Amino acid sequence: MSSTRMLKLAALVAAMSLSLHVTALQGPAPASQASEAIFSENAIQHPVWAKNGMVASQEALASVVGRDILQQGGNAVDAAVGVGFALAVTLPRAGNIGGGGFMLIHDAQKQETVAIDYREKAPQAAFRDMYLDEKGEAVEERSRYHGLAVGVPGTVDGLLLALEKHGTMSREQVLAPAIRLAEEGFVVTPGLSTSLTGLSERMRRWPSTAKIFFHPDGSALQPGEVLKQPELAAALRRIAKDGRDGFYQGETAEKIVAAVQGAGGSMTAADLRDYKAVERVPVRGTYRGYEVVSMPPPSSGGIHIIQILNILEGYDLRASGANTAQTIHRLAEAMKPAYADRAEYLGDPDFVKVPVAGLINKDYAATLRQQIDDKKARPGAEIRHGNPLPYESDQTTHYSVVDKNGNAVSNTYTLNFSYGTGLVAEGTGILLNNEMDDFSAKPGVPNGYGLIGGDANAVQAGKRPLSSMSPTIVFKDGKPFLVTGSPGGSRIISTVLQIISNVIDHDMNIAEATNAPRMHDQWTPDEIRVEHALNDDTIRLLEGMGHTVVRKATMGSTQSIMVTPEGLYGASDPRIQDAATLGY
Repeated sequence: MSSTRMLKLAALVAAMSLSLHVTALQGPAPASQASEAIFSENAIQHPVWAKNGMVASQEALASVVGRDILQQGGNAVDAAVGVGFALAVTLPRAGNIGGGGFMLIHDAQKQETVAIDYREKAPQAAFRDMYLDEKGEAVEERSRYHGLAVGVPGTVDGLLLALEKHGTMSREQVLAPAIRLAEEGFVVTPGLSTSLTGLSERMRRWPSTAKIFFHPDGSALQPGEVLKQPELAAALRRIAKDGRDGFYQGETAEKIVAAVQGAGGSMTAADLRDYKAVERVPVRGTYRGYEVVSMPPPSSGGIHIIQILNILEGYDLRASGANTAQTIHRLAEAMKPAYADRAEYLGDPDFVKVPVAGLINKDYAATLRQQIDDKKARPGAEIRHGNPLPYESDQTTHYSVVDKNGNAVSNTYTLNFSYGTGLVAEGTGILLNNEMDDFSAKPGVPNGYGLIGGDANAVQAGKRPLSSMSPTIVFKDGKPFLVTGSPGGSRIISTVLQIISNVIDHDMNIAEATNAPRMHDQWTPDEIRVEHALNDDTIRLLEGMGHTVVRKATMGSTQSIMVTPEGLYGASDPRIQDAATLGY
């Protein structure tokens, strides 16, 4: 047996052990149920099937936590909140309580879907040109690896808001597994160790971080070692006991403020105290008879997924075939104007007027489609934002949950870069985000993901930065059919879009849709990014149409659940280690 497989099995044993003693819920799960964690060995090979409930997340132990909550009587929101806190322990590069994100909740009984926006906010001392030097040039260090890069975290308030309004269990119940994982520890996987090693230089600069994830000689924790995080366990206990006040006020808040200010930032106790997550109305569209429901601004994802689908609806993609040159050409040409519109119009709707209705209007999509040459690439330099009137008022990880009653949760949250700033607030175990880089430091200057922004996304006190996170639920005949989402920065939009298209246009099952090669075109830089699995013949045909095609690393890590009359089918993306889809 290979050492990698042995370590995977060790992690699964740890998962089963956790499943056996989640006593803070409704007593220990039977050993026979705990053995279902073995499915995570096969989750990337084919769809995982379950009858009653399912969790798909980027880390196996967190999936076990969510599955156990469902199995012990919790609903999809209870499980989603439990997974969110567990990922803060077991997936520190993206799972978090020091960042923020978006949650989409479908209540089957009420037949309503709500969006919870718990995106970070700029501190009150933030101002438009805070990342420019004396020459007016953007300074990357300040918006990415500095105290000024940290936005006011929203995860804790968002998860607790979801639990209070839509869950059935107590804070103590859903937080108990995460606290236990932090206190008793878990086996370090090859994926965790590799990510720590790759970012060791950035993370070891902070002593508070180095003491948790690195040995005294500077080496990262190795596969098979046990990671214990007692300070994080204590911070989670304060949340379980005191709710949002256990994070946004008192000891934890004081230590976060001290860490941020010590690193040159300006966040204050008042910034934390005053943070509030908000419920928003989801953005909705249709595609070939299905309803697509996703996040509204300050996420750009929902709007532009629907906008691109509206353009693609005018083509017979099933006839042109999955991942053929013709289909990829159409995808790329539909993506370009959407990303141009993103740069011009998208921002925090509490601060700027976003033309949501116009951007997702099918007539507007038709005008954009008319500008596409079906045989030839349109240079990015010739594309400008459109005129989508009228206006209306108005390294990341994803997980999906569906329960036995048809409730569904699609949740994406992030620290921005992998491990955020890399800074752990001393005495808390909490990694802090660098979400301020998602603002436009200067109009026309790309952020860390190469995205161009304008005035709508300029830095402003109390404002939420624009995001590409796109938790999405697709409905068929009024009921959830596909629950999906992905990490990936600017590539989230195109990744989620292709999952939807693969299922609807090309009749793929969820594993086929997940494993299929991906592409991405974000208008600038003017190129189609493709994964290595795309064949050379297709690339040559695309180049013959005038496209610049570049092969780069894999894109995204989708965690998806498909609801069928036969039951639930789920698939975790094979592009990222440690993920698991589990059900019962």
